[in-house]
Amino acid sequence: MSYNPKSWWGLIFKFHRSDTFRRLLPIMLTIALFAASVRYLDANILPGYFHTTSVVHSLFGFVISLLLVFRTNTAYERWWEGRKLWGQLVNTSRNLALKLDAWLPERHAARTLLANQLTRFPVALKDHLRDQPWDEPGHIVHGPNAVSAVLFAQIETLCRQGELTSWQLLCLNQELSALADICGGCERIKRTPIPYSYNLFIKKFIFAYILAMPFVFAPEFGYWTCLFTTFMFYVLGSLEVLAEEVENPFGTDANDLPMDEIAATIARNVREILQHPRD
Repeated sequence: MSYNPKSWWGLIFKFHRSDTFRRLLPIMLTIALFAASVRYLDANILPGYFHTTSVVHSLFGFVISLLLVFRTNTAYERWWEGRKLWGQLVNTSRNLALKLDAWLPERHAARTLLANQLTRFPVALKDHLRDQPWDEPGHIVHGPNAVSAVLFAQIETLCRQGELTSWQLLCLNQELSALADICGGCERIKRTPIPYSYNLFIKKFIFAYILAMPFVFAPEFGYWTCLFTTFMFYVLGSLEVLAEEVENPFGTDANDLPMDEIAATIARNVREILQHPRD
């Protein structure tokens, strides 16, 4: 998702399909109604019954803030690690293309074949991480492995034909092996979610904290408690929802990695290096 981080007004009043306000709106309305009910009880049915201190509630707020900070940081680390892996894929693809460009003759037929495979790998990895089926013929269902195998075979064939030396093959092997390492790193992020019990505990803690808030604030703030409680739930719930989106960065949501754009960048760079004639 592209945006201008310096545009305050544009960002404040902009709503997109991943905005947490829309997702949390039904629960926010329910919480506002609950807070209004508590205030009505305090004012008309049980006057003075809910007068209590807010020290304990404030302490719980401090604890929940620590939990959410840890939750948000953990989710962002997963997003950032995924971005670094795809940045490494860009560099690895360029390095392979540059080395092959330097070592192969300018009009060599293998240039187009290798460029095609190098541009197929990020597309295959993107589809694999999004659980899209591999549509190539054959029994291989792991697209990135299939493309890597073809790359290895084509470069090995060039070495046997004398087009590449054993030393050049050794130099290329590092980048070829990095493709599998990148794929494995992305799979580790995708298939290792935040532990279920930890995730569930934070949701329950937020729910209990918000339900207790009207009983603490209603005697002092009256029906303004509805606004305070709803807004506090929006803040805390949004942090949890955003963490859920960010912790798996390989989907198609607005907060996920721009893998389509990165794959297009790799394709453009590789073809420019291997298929454009030298000056």
